[in-house]
Amino acid sequence: METAQASKRDIDVAVIGGGLMGSAIAWGLAKVGQRVAVLDEGDVAFRASRGNFALIWVQSKGLGLAPYSAWTMRSSNAWAGFADVLTEQTGIDVCFQRPGGFNLSLSELELDKRRSLLQRIQDQPGMQRFDFEMLDRTRVKQAIPQIGPEVVGASYSRYDGHCNSPRLFKALNTAMQQLDVAYLPEHCVDRIEYVKREFRLLTARGEIRAPKIVLAAGIDNVRLGPMVGLDVPVRPQRGQIIVTEKIAPFLRYVVQTVRQTDEGGLMFGDSQEETGADLSVTSPVISVLASRAVRMFPLVATLNIVRTWAALRVMPKDGFPIYDESESCPGAFCASCHSGVTLAAAHALFLAPCIAAGHLPAAQFQPFSSRRFDVPALAA
Repeated sequence: METAQASKRDIDVAVIGGGLMGSAIAWGLAKVGQRVAVLDEGDVAFRASRGNFALIWVQSKGLGLAPYSAWTMRSSNAWAGFADVLTEQTGIDVCFQRPGGFNLSLSELELDKRRSLLQRIQDQPGMQRFDFEMLDRTRVKQAIPQIGPEVVGASYSRYDGHCNSPRLFKALNTAMQQLDVAYLPEHCVDRIEYVKREFRLLTARGEIRAPKIVLAAGIDNVRLGPMVGLDVPVRPQRGQIIVTEKIAPFLRYVVQTVRQTDEGGLMFGDSQEETGADLSVTSPVISVLASRAVRMFPLVATLNIVRTWAALRVMPKDGFPIYDESESCPGAFCASCHSGVTLAAAHALFLAPCIAAGHLPAAQFQPFSSRRFDVPALAA
């Protein structure tokens, strides 16, 4: 039995959660020589990676927390090498491209708001500045001739890209198991006990023990965190997506809300809905997504929709990632964010080695600690 085998062998780190976040961290840990087990709910999990838009997006990240912009940029810059290593190891091409990204505006008001947002991000104290451009309609049309008459302009960043997220998920899962990570599906963790500097993870299929653990269980981190002295204030946020039939490639750039995949289909989506753990697809939202896509690219009006779905983002209280380590239970770490694709390279290449070493350096990770939520209360 897998659990029995895993419990008998020595494990350096147990990762709770086998989605994109957990898989990236587990692979990164194994790459630096850690013996790892991944405890995953399996197909019944609220898998955020099922519904992501597969963007590796930089240009609008970080308003209110300048280090987040730098962290996002660091991950984006590492993505090409990250993708190459995964392909070399597994033979799975995750189809990473970094052609640059556009956020299209359908009115002068939208364009002004976009310009203001990006400038406010850039003007923050301590900001690691990056270049972006505000383009008028003429310049956007030169780059993307198929835009509709309502597009008045766009913001553009050369740092934005995308990938094939199902392939990324498969590559990470394959790669970590090739490095002898024990993948344990159907292992929902019911309780965590900390005894004599060891973590005991109790599941319906047995007990796993390890000196270090990583909570990467998405919205379930809210439940698991207090068991090891961690506060992880995240909530589910619904996003809905439309996928069309495949057509000949026409969109060589990334557009934030309308993306052509490497396989030819188009994806529309940018809804942010506070509906709790509700995976319903709703006609009003789907209608708005489709309408805006048609206004941006009239040629999509005749395409057949082949699929719609909803998924749950893991949304921290203030929208920024949470990376933390427990003071009361040393060796317990947590990782939560809503940008699992964008930050996959950072999680695998930069976060995982720190967890392996047993400490998150304050210079890198203090801004992302959940202790930031205590500041207003202390100030009051």
